[in-house]
Amino acid sequence: MSPAAVEPSRTNGSTSNHTQRRNPYAPRASDFLNNVSNFKIIESTLREGEQFANAFFDTKTKISIAKALDAFGVEYIELTSPAASEQSRKDCEAICKLGLKAKILTHIRCHMDDARIAVETGVDGVDVVIGTSSFLREFSHGKDMDYITKTAIEVIDFVKSKGIEVRFSTEDSFRSDLVDLLSIYQTVDKIGVTRVGIADTVGCANPRQVYELVRTLRGVVGCDIEIHLHNDTGMAIANAYTALEAGATHIDTSVLGIGERVGITPLGGLVACLYAANPEYVKSKYKLAMLREVENLVAEAVEVNVPFMNPITGYCAFTHKAGIHAKAILNNPSTYEILKPEDFGLTRYVSIGHRLTGWNAVKSRVEQLGLTLTDAEIKDATAKIKELADVRTQSMDDVDSLLRVYHAGIQSGELAVGQKEALDRLLVAHREEQHQVDAEVGA
Repeated sequence: MSPAAVEPSRTNGSTSNHTQRRNPYAPRASDFLNNVSNFKIIESTLREGEQFANAFFDTKTKISIAKALDAFGVEYIELTSPAASEQSRKDCEAICKLGLKAKILTHIRCHMDDARIAVETGVDGVDVVIGTSSFLREFSHGKDMDYITKTAIEVIDFVKSKGIEVRFSTEDSFRSDLVDLLSIYQTVDKIGVTRVGIADTVGCANPRQVYELVRTLRGVVGCDIEIHLHNDTGMAIANAYTALEAGATHIDTSVLGIGERVGITPLGGLVACLYAANPEYVKSKYKLAMLREVENLVAEAVEVNVPFMNPITGYCAFTHKAGIHAKAILNNPSTYEILKPEDFGLTRYVSIGHRLTGWNAVKSRVEQLGLTLTDAEIKDATAKIKELADVRTQSMDDVDSLLRVYHAGIQSGELAVGQKEALDRLLVAHREEQHQVDAEVGA
């Protein structure tokens, strides 16, 4: 159950012991097509991710990423087309021989030459794609819908004859004619394709458009539905979630969202979103504590930092600063956390060395340090922290030193609540003593 799933009921302004155990983010039982709690991830870091501007994955790096993704628990790993280059073909074969639990897919153009190469690599499935929008038909491959349909049938039948999965996806689906889309999807569904794919190739779709297209498609095909969503307008995670609500079964992701331009649905962000809806289901599927390791591995490989605002693993994802927030978090983390850091192998941090700090947060730190101070004394010490933080942010060492000096002053009788000058003298004496110790060590 989500941290936000327990909602206290109130009577005459007080909180009763009765709790309402309903997750407001969970799917509605009446929405029978909703797959938020029944989905698979097709992890495309080793395909879409190779199209990221900084990406160059040698064989060793590809194998390391594939093993990490497999250990995390993704159901599918998608690889660059073996027709792209000789090394791509060799890498595809090498990863297929690793014996991973995840199914290995490769992504090819809707062309028999590519299909013949792909099926010989040992993959578990082939993802076939061709552009169907007027833009791509005119300016990319130059083929009409009749040619596209005929070629799709030929390639799908060939891949199926090898006893492996085959997905057919249109490219630039949201700028394609709806009649054309539904016609070709129905055709490939009838000949037994494993999945059909929708692709928001330029990241132009919004959640309502995604819902309507997936829901419409769900009504005309019986096979699984995969969706590939670019993030040019920042909608990829929201669109992925909406696609599952509408009946999609498979979501394409990449670690940190890397890919062409600004990339696609990020693995971590999608996991965070789906965890909020059904944490127990997500925890049962994936080793969430591995997420940070996987992201650090890919970040290093493409020479970027994990963004500070990254869901789950951003360095401040579980940092609480404002005094009101800190007090509530210390009483009940569910007040300001929809994700439990411990489920991801992480811990929360309450920042207190700043002008927004509150005495409840400082009290927690006092207790962690094993000091004994009254509430009035803690409030007095907090006022000093805020005064110093108006000049510069105080590090945790700064705060700890102040609290220890304050405690020692109280214990010795040299200090009492409200004696600002006495506290200043004690702090100055402590700094001078510390400087002398440092100088002696340095000598």
